[in-house]
Amino acid sequence: MITLHEEIVVPRSVEQCFRYVADFRNAKEWDATATHALKITDGPVGLGSQFDLSCAVGPGSLRLVYEIEEYQPWHSVVLRGRGRYFDVKDTIVFSERDGGTHIDYTAEFEYRPGLEKLAHRFEAPMRSMGAESLAGLKAALEDNNPNPGTNSCSLRADNWVLPGVAMFSRWGYTRGVKLWKPVSRFMDGVHVVLTGASSGLGLATSIALAEAGAKLTLVIRNPDGIAPLKNHIAAETGRTDISVELADLALMSDVDALIQRLIKRNEPIDVLINNAGALFNERLLTDEGLERSFALLLLSPWQLTRGLKPLLANHSAPARIINIISGGMYTQRLSRKHLIMDEQSYDGPQAYARAKRGLAVLTELWADAWRDDNIVVNAMHPGWADTPGVKSALPTFRRVTQKILRNEQEGADTIIWLARATEADKVTGKLFLDREIRSPYLLKKTIERASEREGLEAFLSETLESVTDN
Repeated sequence: MITLHEEIVVPRSVEQCFRYVADFRNAKEWDATATHALKITDGPVGLGSQFDLSCAVGPGSLRLVYEIEEYQPWHSVVLRGRGRYFDVKDTIVFSERDGGTHIDYTAEFEYRPGLEKLAHRFEAPMRSMGAESLAGLKAALEDNNPNPGTNSCSLRADNWVLPGVAMFSRWGYTRGVKLWKPVSRFMDGVHVVLTGASSGLGLATSIALAEAGAKLTLVIRNPDGIAPLKNHIAAETGRTDISVELADLALMSDVDALIQRLIKRNEPIDVLINNAGALFNERLLTDEGLERSFALLLLSPWQLTRGLKPLLANHSAPARIINIISGGMYTQRLSRKHLIMDEQSYDGPQAYARAKRGLAVLTELWADAWRDDNIVVNAMHPGWADTPGVKSALPTFRRVTQKILRNEQEGADTIIWLARATEADKVTGKLFLDREIRSPYLLKKTIERASEREGLEAFLSETLESVTDN
């Protein structure tokens, strides 16, 4: 048996340290060998939770399945990992010290019979990796990450269309993970309003932010979806305090009613995530006479965000607005007269992409206009993610690209990071892909004229007034 023992002291509460360490999915953020970590049991983290970890060993990898055997919040947690060559018992004890938390970490490795020589051979490297891992845990809990930036490889890729587009795939996500810093901030008491929460990226984001402790107000369209959504989040996270608001965000009257309800609640909003969207292959008008792609994807988030600004402005910490755009945007140039497509010219993916280009431009306009209100506005691109929307609206694209599509959790990662990471409010008016600032243009011909940018909000205001007048 090999026993490793390390101790660290970090300037965080015992509760937060316990919550971060006990969720062994986070091991990939701080463990020197962990490359992949998943929770493979349902329900919130607790006694009996199991985690599947992949660890780098020389040129290969080793799989370990961990299970929480003892769970005493906020005092101690014991996990047992089982692998091909050895079992390991991790005992982690938390206590208050020097205004922070002392973490006592013991790992006991028991090799399979006949592998004792192997154990002796690897003892020194294992001790070194143990010390490195606890140093990584200390850094993760200290949460002093640098401000967001762009990797040099990404900068080069954005100068060429094909490398830039290739990063939309699962490969781009896999590459990005290797560069990321830990996210250990919890969101207890942070109020998040998220639209389009019933499936896809919105649902994945809702679950992750609920696990992080955020106070959620989720906006969905279908009243039949309220109970399934709440039940699903409760089953995954143990949270039963989720608020759900109903609104068809393609209808400006519904958007306005939602704004009035939230204003009446008078609860400050710390994070607003404009995620609701759909790709419509058939051109239809809403009951208010608007082309529904334009209404849902651009006019709606514009109206909602402006209406909720009083609840976002002038917080002690910057409020965050996160706009979800799409890779299709890169093919389109903002043109106000082409935002609302007529019957003869209508093309679903093109209408979707034009609206998303408009939302990306709004992101930059709001960031400049609202700096003095202590509001940070950023956009994100989820890459090519295998969501229900892609399955229903783009079946041919999905069939061709299925092997390289991201799953919903991978697509939602940067939304979660922008909402949660301490450093994510240090920049504003940027577009992010895989937690990096990226260029909003891959083609020079898609850069809009200054007059189009300057006139966008006036155009949206006039369009909204025409709905109100009718």
